[in-house]
Amino acid sequence: MKFTIEEIKAEHQKVKSGADFPKYIQAIKDLGVSHYTAYVADGNTEYFDSENHSADTGSKYEALSVSEDLNLDNFKLRLKLHQQGGTDYMTFCKDCAENGVEGWKMDLNEMTCTYFDLKGNHILEEIVPS
Repeated sequence: MKFTIEEIKAEHQKVKSGADFPKYIQAIKDLGVSHYTAYVADGNTEYFDSENHSADTGSKYEALSVSEDLNLDNFKLRLKLHQQGGTDYMTFCKDCAENGVEGWKMDLNEMTCTYFDLKGNHILEEIVPS
């Protein structure tokens, strides 16, 4: 494994809002991360390298209850606000939970972010600005 969770956390500390996200993605890509999955319920994120070795952060905050009812339109509004720097990470995670988004998968090679619901359905895919 090329990277450590400590290195990733150090990069994540530099992110103040969604507007800083593209720089963060480039930094962890440079560390050797090829993809990761983030789970909204407790903040656990599992990072993978190109050989599919992984490391995870474990629970990052008190558990959030993810709604079984997907509200994609409202989620898209909250996502846009976050991407423009209008909310912090914790607020964004709460927005995800309230709108039925269980988490997201980031592919650092394709530069896509795919959000999914509790059933594992892909509900929204976005291209990450670089």
